[in-house]
Amino acid sequence: MHQHKLLLLAFLVALLVIVAIGGPRIYPTGVTIYDPSRAFNSFVSFSAPDGNTHLIDMNGNEVHRWPHVGLPGNVIDPRLIGGKRGHVLLQLSSLPGNPGGIFDNKTVGELDWDGKTVWEWGTQAPGGAALQNHDWARLANGNTLLLCTISRAVPWLGPQIIGDQAIYEVAPDGKMVWHWIAGDHLKEFGIPPEGLRYLRERVKRNGREIWGYLEINDMQVVGPNRWFDSGDLRFDPENIIIDSRKGNFIVIIERKTGRIVWRLGPEFPGSEFAPDQRILNQKLPRPVDQLSGQHNAHLIPKGLPGAGNLLVFDDQGGAGFPPAALGIYAGSRVLEIDPVKKEIVWQYTGENSGRPVWSFFSSFVSSAQRLPNGNTLIDEGMTGRFFSDHPNRRYRLGICDALPQPDRVEPDLPRAGRALRLDSRRHAAWRDSGKGDRHNQFPRAPGMKSATSSPYDKIALGTIFGSVPLQGPCRPPAFPLVRVAC
Repeated sequence: MHQHKLLLLAFLVALLVIVAIGGPRIYPTGVTIYDPSRAFNSFVSFSAPDGNTHLIDMNGNEVHRWPHVGLPGNVIDPRLIGGKRGHVLLQLSSLPGNPGGIFDNKTVGELDWDGKTVWEWGTQAPGGAALQNHDWARLANGNTLLLCTISRAVPWLGPQIIGDQAIYEVAPDGKMVWHWIAGDHLKEFGIPPEGLRYLRERVKRNGREIWGYLEINDMQVVGPNRWFDSGDLRFDPENIIIDSRKGNFIVIIERKTGRIVWRLGPEFPGSEFAPDQRILNQKLPRPVDQLSGQHNAHLIPKGLPGAGNLLVFDDQGGAGFPPAALGIYAGSRVLEIDPVKKEIVWQYTGENSGRPVWSFFSSFVSSAQRLPNGNTLIDEGMTGRFFSDHPNRRYRLGICDALPQPDRVEPDLPRAGRALRLDSRRHAAWRDSGKGDRHNQFPRAPGMKSATSSPYDKIALGTIFGSVPLQGPCRPPAFPLVRVAC
């Protein structure tokens, strides 16, 4: 009898260990951890699969929504549009009978705070449809930079008509004033001969893939930076940085010539026979050892901690020509990289929160954004989880999911391709009509746990498919945009 009790006790202990390591299976939604003294207090904007673009405060309250989604939804910096507040770039209509993916969009536009269309583009595009996808940006000259799809046969890949991607610069009157097509520069991306052979065979077998053969998912101007200031012309602020999710590379395009003048990937140092060592490696600095399925590559803007370094969400999802070797321990990384030395100088993995590496994983979508207080806003997009990581890695801060909903059970996982954090230090207060200021302060929500009291040091997941009614009409804040990415 005593032996049976010991065996039963051992079994229960083992079961508890398994549950503890595996994490919870039922997740509360909404904001689960918020410490105003450590978080960067602001608003968060994101587009969701419910067909809307939402704006939430740090307590998870929805304070506004626009009735369209963006790929991604971009809030326009008021300084670029004469001080107008609450304007967004979103997709306005879809092509009927389209296969989806990067072939879905017909028109895009700029909407004001009330959802009124103030600029629209698409019918002027090649083929009569914008086919915008993954990124766009309003420029200082008033033009709009868009990442779009072109259906064509790509040189070196065979006669099949597939989805190539192009960058258009479009003037306010709808005229295209500059363009660049990815397939024309295929041999500048560093893809080795065996990789090109693999890609040709893949195109031959699969034909037109709905997300394109490269799946370029990020496109932004480089912006002012210390490298250019010191004489490195590769980092000209007007140049454009893109990354290919399927190709495992990040490049900078020279605006004047269209040439690739800087590249990271697709080949990296290190052994393909030890992939598990990469995700477990905490040594800093070290050479960039791999990217796989990455998103949201951008230089950290001037004035922020780490300015000039490259910040990227390294999904560690299946990608590459041929596919990169990935380890058993499926886990994502956020990497800060010195773009000149090509060294990792800071990183975040699940281990940095005292959890296994696989506790933080998004094999597709996602983004990361450096905040003014040194924290990093991370969108674990596959699960719709937003949280901030402090640079000393002892705790996670300002953790929030999108919209409060009843607790849900796996695997009903939401998706959030990109989240934008808006700088509340320069916001005008949100106001109720005749009721005074609201949402201009960020007190701890009632019953909210402190950032260090979570038993998992990990935000619970939450759904973004629903919504919360607004408590009266609001006016838009004066928000200079702090950039994040899809």
